[in-house]
Amino acid sequence: MSDQGRLLTVAEVASIMRIRKSSVYRLVHSGHLPAIRVGRAFRVPEQAVHDFLQGSLRNVS
Repeated sequence: MSDQGRLLTVAEVASIMRIRKSSVYRLVHSGHLPAIRVGRAFRVPEQAVHDFLQGSLRNVS
C-alpha cells in the first residue's frame, strides 16, 4: 500500500473535505470516492481524496 500513501478513516476524510461523515459514506457507496473495506469500516486512500478534490475543481471551472 506504500504507493497509495496512507489510509484515512471516514472521519478524517470528512474533516479534510469539511463535510459530514454521511456525505463521505454517500460518495463511497456511489463509487465517486474509492475505498477499501476493513471489517465493518471503510478506509480511503489519501491520494484518492486529493484526486477527487482536484477533479471537482476542474469540473467547477
